Amino acid sequence: MQLVTVKMSELYVDGLDKLVEKGMYPSRSEAIRVAVRDLLMKELWPQGGPAILPEFDVKVVE
Repeated sequence: MQLVTVKMSELYVDGLDKLVEKGMYPSRSEAIRVAVRDLLMKELWPQGGPAILPEFDVKVVE
């Protein structure tokens, strides 16, 4: 797994925190991993992804 540091507006961080508080995701990192995976599936791999879809791990330094 690689550590990726991301800077984002407070508005986005607050939104991530609300998703975690609602129990939709266990952490900010997991919510971001899902968002990145979905973006890549839509933009880079629209036909269903690579032959073997790797686990994406994007961590935010909190």
